[in-house]
Amino acid sequence: MNYYEHHIFFCLNQRDAGATRPCCAASGAEAAFEHCKKAVKKLDLAGAGKVRVNRAGCLDRCEEGPVCVVYPEGVWYTYVDQSDIDDIVQSHLLGGKVVERLHLPDAPGGGDSSGSV
Repeated sequence: MNYYEHHIFFCLNQRDAGATRPCCAASGAEAAFEHCKKAVKKLDLAGAGKVRVNRAGCLDRCEEGPVCVVYPEGVWYTYVDQSDIDDIVQSHLLGGKVVERLHLPDAPGGGDSSGSV
């Protein structure tokens, strides 16, 4: 059994001005991370056996960002605003269903994209 039912990592990487690749930090990733933490705590989903919201460095999906990934399923998401984060929390972390409109494709040769976790 895993220590957490779900572990969500937010890329918060910040690149220098003039970098050749985009970065999640420039797309509001810090605010999304904080919003997710608050939403998880408000729903009493935080803690052992439940959900952990974590910071991450570069997750190397820069051109698709901002991004976060939910484990143990390995489901990758992009998002635009707080309502997208609310959908991930409600649907995936609470309800166990992938938010298809935010779901990023698996890597070539990757796993299943069935929509259930």
